[in-house]
This record gives sequence, C-alpha cells and structure tokens, in this order.
Amino acid sequence: MTPPRITLVGHCRPDVFALTAAVRGFIPNAEVVGINSEDQMSDPTDLYLVNRILDGSFPSESGIELIRNLSDGSPPAILITNIEEHAVAAIQAGACPGFGKADSRTPKAEQALRSALKMEAK
Repeated sequence: MTPPRITLVGHCRPDVFALTAAVRGFIPNAEVVGINSEDQMSDPTDLYLVNRILDGSFPSESGIELIRNLSDGSPPAILITNIEEHAVAAIQAGACPGFGKADSRTPKAEQALRSALKMEAK
C-alpha cells in the first residue's frame, strides 16, 4: 500500500512540526507536507488537515469556509480545532470528524485520521 500523503493547510511552523510528529506517531510511513497558499491546494494529497484560522495566502482566513468551498471529488478534510461549535460547523460544511491540537496525540486523533483515510484501526 502506498503511504498516505497528508497536507497540513494554513498552519504556522510550530503547529506543522507538532502535527507532523503526531500524524507520524500514528501512521509512521505517512508523507506530511505543510502548505500556506491556495495555489498549493492542487498538489496531490489523500487528506487535508485544515487549521481553523488559516495562516498564509487564502481567499478567506476561515478554515471552515475553505472546506465548504472544496470541489466535489476533493480529498477529505478535517478541521483542526479545540472549539466544539467550529468542529460541528466544519462537519456541516463537509469535513470528516476531527480533533483539536490539544488532542493531536490521543486515540481520538488516531481514529479521526484512520477513518478519514479509510484505514483499518490498529
């Protein structure tokens, strides 16, 4: 099986580092890349992990708005947020159930990643 490519969308450098470590803790062979512009959204990926407030060059600073505007057939997206009402709004906008930065190294995060990637649980 080809290792999944996971794209961190609109995260600052410290969060990219922390989320990359968390993802690779659950999926050691994952290729994790960070992007900070809408232009890079066309790069191939298997999953977007979208920041609630986007850092970089995007038409809106809202991660929920970015998810809402993904085209049909786009890879799945998870909003990274600790705020429950934003997590619910992201799911209503088309996101897969996700997790917050505070939960990034918990079983909840692992389940969210594996579910979005359609991978079997460990």
